[in-house]
Amino acid sequence: MSATTGRPTHQERVWSVADHLDDVLSKIHPLEPIDLHLLDAQGCVLVEDVTVPAALPPFDNSSMDGYAVRVADVAGATDDFPAALTVVGDVAAGSAELPAVGPGEAARIMTGAPLPPGAEAVVPVEWTDGGTGGGPAEAMRAHSAAPEAAGGEVRVYRPVDERRHVRARGSDVPAGELALPAGTVIGPAQTGLLAAIGRASVRVRPRPRVVVLSTGSELVQPGEELAPGQIHDSNSFQLTAAARAAGAIAYRVGAVADDAETLRATLEDQLIRADILVTSGGVSVGAYDVVKETLADLSAEEGTVEFRRLAMQPGKPQGFGLIGPDRTPLLALPGNPVSSYVSFELFVRPAIRTLMGLPDVHRHTSRATCGAPVDSSPRGRRQFLRGRYDADTATVTPVGGAGSHLIKALAQANALIVIPEETTEVAAGAEVEVVLLG
Repeated sequence: MSATTGRPTHQERVWSVADHLDDVLSKIHPLEPIDLHLLDAQGCVLVEDVTVPAALPPFDNSSMDGYAVRVADVAGATDDFPAALTVVGDVAAGSAELPAVGPGEAARIMTGAPLPPGAEAVVPVEWTDGGTGGGPAEAMRAHSAAPEAAGGEVRVYRPVDERRHVRARGSDVPAGELALPAGTVIGPAQTGLLAAIGRASVRVRPRPRVVVLSTGSELVQPGEELAPGQIHDSNSFQLTAAARAAGAIAYRVGAVADDAETLRATLEDQLIRADILVTSGGVSVGAYDVVKETLADLSAEEGTVEFRRLAMQPGKPQGFGLIGPDRTPLLALPGNPVSSYVSFELFVRPAIRTLMGLPDVHRHTSRATCGAPVDSSPRGRRQFLRGRYDADTATVTPVGGAGSHLIKALAQANALIVIPEETTEVAAGAEVEVVLLG
């Protein structure tokens, strides 16, 4: 409390969720674009419009295995009166030299092969005898055999319309058309399109590198035996997975003991590979809150981290600042698993998405009918309860209690139920806001 005004000092201020998030995002900016090869660009955001340099497909080609023919030569063909055509050669996918198809002629053609000159349509092999004089089964076997010598004969049992079973040049996308706009996130389908139009690399904002570490001398790695007073480290695994789900390249450092020098050295070592540092634990007012002890009094050269109280539950204690020579963002989250995860979703995920250059960095929200009453939400704090959201009925049901250690309920939830600061009770059937997780 200020001695002169009697008002809370800056350090004693209770921040709203929105104000803390705005402060975090105001100090984080999209990463600089780089050129990446296609597979390395997966998950990244395009910073340029990509246009199609040449028509796709680049030539008329067959959509079926069959015979390339002239329409007039098979007009009126039936099972009793098939059209008999002379086979002038084979056209396989990738063929460069194409046999010309004249009156009374056909060329055996494979799916994806270029339509030969003179041909107007493709007759599927099932509509022919495959040059065997037999039925469809024999035709299929013959069609998959070795190349057919020119001069043979094929019988066609059905007529075909012009351009039937032909994929026209440019029918997928014509030359000069926009293939992908700037702002597109590169996924498998986008990678395939870029490869199809001949792009070996693209200019993107890289995926942010997020370094995650948890603090606490009581933490033991999963798979190791627990001694009295110890627990398994879940936060570093949970937050690393969350960072990856947000689109980042995440590095899990693991648990750091409650020792200021060890934490300081670990952070200094990790700065070289971090676009964001995320810690969990050690941000409250306990005697062993090592993160707060280590980072609250950095020198001007080392950066600044401010520790705050937020009007929220869970996740009241938070830390945020910029450290190291490059002023790398550091978000210090509380140590209870639910508090840590909710804090990640509200603050770290938007920071990661901002670094990626995405226009929408927040989880989607919706309105839903609350399926059960909420009896005791703390006044003055925005509460985030775990919930199970049903999109078909637009209802949400609280899962587990409000305790910030109840990680099983978190694993069953697919949404956060938002209870406003001045609301202390929610009746069953009331409408609430939900943050959709996934």
